[in-house]
Amino acid sequence: MPSSANHENPNKLKTLNHHVLTVLEKSNHLNHLKQLQAFLITNGHGQTQFFAFKLVRFCILSLSNLDYARFIFDHLRSPNVYLYTAMITAYTSQSDHKSTLILYRDMVRHGRPRPSHFIYPHVLKSCWSETQGTKSVHNQILKSGFGGNPVVQTALVDSYLKCCSDVVIARSLFDEMSERNVVSWTAMISGYARLGEIGNAVLLFEEMPERDVPSWNAVIAGCTQNGLFTEAISFFKRMISLDCDQRPNQVTVVCVLSACGNLGMLQLGTGIHGYIYRNCIIPSSFILNALVDMYGKCGSLKEARRVFDQTSGRSLTTWNSMINCLALHGQSESAISLFEEMMHCGGLVRPDEVTFVGLLNACTHGGLVEQGVGYFKLMTRDFKIEPQIEHYGCVIDLLGRAGQFEEAMEVIRDMTIEPDEVVWGSLLNGCKIHGCMDMAEFAVKRLIEIDPKNADYGIMLANIYGELGNWDEVGKVRKMLKERGGQKTPGCSWIEIDNQVHQFYSADRMHPGTEEIYKMLECFVDMKKIIELDPSNDKLEELYDAWSR
Repeated sequence: MPSSANHENPNKLKTLNHHVLTVLEKSNHLNHLKQLQAFLITNGHGQTQFFAFKLVRFCILSLSNLDYARFIFDHLRSPNVYLYTAMITAYTSQSDHKSTLILYRDMVRHGRPRPSHFIYPHVLKSCWSETQGTKSVHNQILKSGFGGNPVVQTALVDSYLKCCSDVVIARSLFDEMSERNVVSWTAMISGYARLGEIGNAVLLFEEMPERDVPSWNAVIAGCTQNGLFTEAISFFKRMISLDCDQRPNQVTVVCVLSACGNLGMLQLGTGIHGYIYRNCIIPSSFILNALVDMYGKCGSLKEARRVFDQTSGRSLTTWNSMINCLALHGQSESAISLFEEMMHCGGLVRPDEVTFVGLLNACTHGGLVEQGVGYFKLMTRDFKIEPQIEHYGCVIDLLGRAGQFEEAMEVIRDMTIEPDEVVWGSLLNGCKIHGCMDMAEFAVKRLIEIDPKNADYGIMLANIYGELGNWDEVGKVRKMLKERGGQKTPGCSWIEIDNQVHQFYSADRMHPGTEEIYKMLECFVDMKKIIELDPSNDKLEELYDAWSR
């Protein structure tokens, strides 16, 4: 700052500041800002950081012009910590992590100004893909004396979980915190859930001294993302039963609708749909997509289509949800027709890999081999989408069901990724349909190589050898299964009663109502025997009474 500015009359500075604020309030264009900047330079305040900060903030917040804000910043001889904070915060909000880290690095190298505790959380957020970056910033935090600041500690916990997937260090930092607030608890719970440690996430959630909506969302989303759909719904019911201000928001209902769709709980999903409107939750595109997906997965295609048709400004996710729902329930022609409708939207929506999974599934269910192969080529040739394992699985299933095994093997040989159980399983399914035992044997052997502990595959191979009359090989396979101690995957079924899902596995007696269930089954068996022997037997009425109770 020029010497004249250092000794400027306070009243004159106050007047100048009022003038600057007045001009900025009326400004809405970069040219207005440049004129004000020229005025300040002319009056000897080109390097006055107080006014430079106002110009930079106006550029960022009102004009959304980060480039010119950086231009002003770069022409200051020694920007202070407030200017660094403004620029770093702006870069982080725009997800320009590289610029954030470079600016922070320059700040540390110059040694002045020293970073404040406001800067570190933003820098740590930008270390999302750099493990060493988090550790380096952590060291700098300890040197600067901000290691005990609760906001900085929470940012460190979050960074170690997101960037390093290091739950041990994150938990150690969390346990060392002297002041844990709801944000730090939620960060730790979200980190556990993201890394698949949902048990620890739930335990920590139950220990929370106080909870807010994001903390409930963290545990509900964690359960949903880890396949614990029943548990997610249970937490949701607990949340809405509380007599407080912690009401579900859009994130909550999206997660619970996903759980309902995966469990086929149409009754509860419809109830949540009503809850959204009763509680004036604005149905955003995310909620509408979740509703389409839920209704579709639960088999209520009419409701799914009604929500879809009422959605204005449909996003790609909305189109994908509806196409995949139709494909899932065998509505092949409708799914393809909807895709063609999407393609005629004037280029507003461009299909992605999820779109083509739905399309290929639709073709598989409808036996539309030529169309399916055509869409696979369209995906790779015209839209330059690299096929994923799901796409290959659909194409192999499509060709296998049609008995086109040579074409299926050609696709497998040309795969850019290693075939998995879905691919070989799809081929095996086609072989069983068409009685192609040689190819079936080949597919099962590949499956056994992938998962040698899965007894289902060994049993399949033994059955194939049995159909071929090769009993020596049947004996060898059974001996192999015995030696490896493989386990057969138990069958599973579930039923929804009074908004609660009851899940059952084959030979499973863990359900609390097992004794009553088996008594009821025995009652049915007895009734069947009596009816077969003597339909007019008086004991039938007695059994019916027991059954109704």
